[in-house]
Amino acid sequence: MASAEHPGSPGWTGRMAQGPAGAKQEATASGPDLPSPGPEGDSDADGSPSPNSSMTTRELQEYWRNEKGCWKPVKLLFEIASARIEERKFCKFVVYQVVVIQTGSFDSNKAILGRRYSDFQALQKSLLKTFREEIEDVPFPKKHLVGNFTQEMILERKLAFTEYLSLLYAIRCVRRSREFVDFLTRPELKEAFGCLRAGQYTKALDILLHVVPLQQKLTGHWPSAVVPALCAVLVCHRELERPLEAFAAGEQALERLHAREGHRYYAPLLDAMIRLAYALGKDFVSLQERLEDSQLRRPTARGFTLKELVVREYL
Repeated sequence: MASAEHPGSPGWTGRMAQGPAGAKQEATASGPDLPSPGPEGDSDADGSPSPNSSMTTRELQEYWRNEKGCWKPVKLLFEIASARIEERKFCKFVVYQVVVIQTGSFDSNKAILGRRYSDFQALQKSLLKTFREEIEDVPFPKKHLVGNFTQEMILERKLAFTEYLSLLYAIRCVRRSREFVDFLTRPELKEAFGCLRAGQYTKALDILLHVVPLQQKLTGHWPSAVVPALCAVLVCHRELERPLEAFAAGEQALERLHAREGHRYYAPLLDAMIRLAYALGKDFVSLQERLEDSQLRRPTARGFTLKELVVREYL
């Protein structure tokens, strides 16, 4: 029988997660935890030895051998696989199917996205504000007043958009930008979080499990960017009474936060993981100690639970 001393018990009085009023938030809900747009967000803090390092040649060779073995940059390929014409009551448009595949190995999590010409156009306008010089040689297909629905025009744009995305991805500061990542993930994430808020956990989870792998591939330089989505996966699994799957998603999120105690998700996530671990008969004591140590170092008032924080994303 659960004791009042344990999380999840009726009498549990332990410290709760930190709300936004207690600490400075690190990102906005509109685009959580992505670096600021622009070349400044393109720095590599990889801890590489400096040119003035005191390492011997042999030690440097060993260092780079280890680095090469433990870290491999993700490379992505883009293709406009197909296109379809959709008609609504007052408009007609073409939806281009964008397929994103990781190279170098079999990719069981290839992403398939639907984007309209207007979506590509919005991306181009957004990128021009920050990366005008960097993308000046990247061609963008012109808009036509007539003939947009002919097979010839659709085929031409399929090829043009495939080249466009590939060229953008080849520019490091662009592929790491909020604008590029949002273009490929935000519509799906916004839909998923909307379903979660409506209590449609199965539908939200289905969308998240398709878009999260792509988000992870795009934000390897910024691991915490995927934390809100992983926490949403946790919440969906928990609401669907799948505690093991919820715990696994939480472990992934904690791994990406490392020791970032100031992150707005750190305390609420630990609190949720403590409760899941206790319910599953796993080691919850170490998680509880992490949360208590964090609260001692950064005292805060009772704040949002993980679910209360998640439902505020992508409003």
